[in-house]
Amino acid sequence: MTTSEITGHAVAPSDELPPGGARAFAVGDRMVAVFRLRSGELRAVDAVCPHSGGPLADGQFDAKKVICPLHSHTFSLADGTCLNGDRAVRTYPVREEAGKIVVTAP
Repeated sequence: MTTSEITGHAVAPSDELPPGGARAFAVGDRMVAVFRLRSGELRAVDAVCPHSGGPLADGQFDAKKVICPLHSHTFSLADGTCLNGDRAVRTYPVREEAGKIVVTAP
């Protein structure tokens, strides 16, 4: 069995993502959608819907879920499960550190 190195990637200055905002970032070899909830907390999931390739950062979201803008598949921001289908998205640890948004990914 092999293990992947886990790395924190600084993707943007913290002030570039206001409360209620979302944006997709390149993190290593993948795209990750980062959401800043109205509370100021951050969440991160795969940026592309596995159903039809929709851009999840462009979807409507709240504290618990994001809705794909193409076909309304809904994903939990806590664990990535699809709430109305069978294909989940991956979630990523995300935090603010030294004024930057940092996403942890293999």
